[in-house]
Amino acid sequence: MTPFLSIIIPIYKIKESYLRECFDSLLAQDMKDFQIIAVDDGSPDNCGKICDKLAERDDRIRIIHKKNGGLSSARNAGIEI
Repeated sequence: MTPFLSIIIPIYKIKESYLRECFDSLLAQDMKDFQIIAVDDGSPDNCGKICDKLAERDDRIRIIHKKNGGLSSARNAGIEI
């Protein structure tokens, strides 16, 4: 079944604590009919690995890993999903 809402998060060089805080905040919402599409835009740090671990704990999280192409490219990759 298609979720009511899709939240696209482009990710590139985000401080690890902020990334976890962002996901925790979204997952704590009262509304449950949504998906999170996190687009790792080739971030050279641990962002991609952190996202993968977060996705393991909630099936509403989808991760896309792609070569760096900039914010618009990451957002468009999320929209395609």
